[in-house]
Amino acid sequence: MTQTNGLTLTTVTISAPDPGALARFYERLLGWEVATEELDWVTVPDPDGGVGLGFQSEPTHVRPTWPARAGDQQMMMHLEIRVDDLDTAGAHARACGATLADHQPQDDVRVYLDPAGHPFCLWVG
Repeated sequence: MTQTNGLTLTTVTISAPDPGALARFYERLLGWEVATEELDWVTVPDPDGGVGLGFQSEPTHVRPTWPARAGDQQMMMHLEIRVDDLDTAGAHARACGATLADHQPQDDVRVYLDPAGHPFCLWVG
């Protein structure tokens, strides 16, 4: 990992009502493995040493609205996942439990929702 000024980004943490279930979704989607699993905290590190994913319990989690609308729960972030083929990756995402979002803002990107409702994008790179 590249380190600048003594800082290294290691993990992006996502809140969910069931962190274990959401971690297992991303484990299947990305082909990574759960490393730590506790009741309220699960980690899925990048096996290549890049930024990994953490999942923490959030009992009051409210699914974000996509696309965002005033007065609704806003997404706090989303993941960008580079793929070789949008159709193949999309079929895999759906088989893992993702849902294709109704709103698609770009032709070369597909927005999906994970089982907890967090949007993530698949894009060809």
